[in-house]
Amino acid sequence: MTGGEVAGILVAVFWAILVSFLAVALVRLAQTLKATTKLVADVTEQAVPLLADASATVRSAQTQLDRVDAIATDVQEVTSNASALSTTVASTFGGPLVKVAAFGYGVRRAISRRDGPEPKAAPAPTSRRTVIVGRTVPSSRRGKRKHRDEKD
Repeated sequence: MTGGEVAGILVAVFWAILVSFLAVALVRLAQTLKATTKLVADVTEQAVPLLADASATVRSAQTQLDRVDAIATDVQEVTSNASALSTTVASTFGGPLVKVAAFGYGVRRAISRRDGPEPKAAPAPTSRRTVIVGRTVPSSRRGKRKHRDEKD
């Protein structure tokens, strides 16, 4: 065997090993692609119903928001009507009621002056009592307590 033949055999063996590694890699790649395809199919089967449910939920939420918007609009209208009614009542009856009350006060005062002098207010009671948690303490004890506090 010559050097060229040995080199040829080495190159042939090298190519055979390389082709074997490539074949194994391609087989594993095919298995990975099959597993990925199966996984995508399973996810698709489960995702489609979830997306349908999510879509139905969003539609329901939109319907409820429309209802709430209508209610808010109605409440705003009722509030503005109540404000207008309050303003109308205040302007219609407010002024005359104040005048009637002032007139009644003036009449009472004139009648009380006509009957005699106004009675004086009752004098303030001389003995004051202090209420502490539902009981009455005489003023003499309160003074003693005050003196005790000053000594401390």
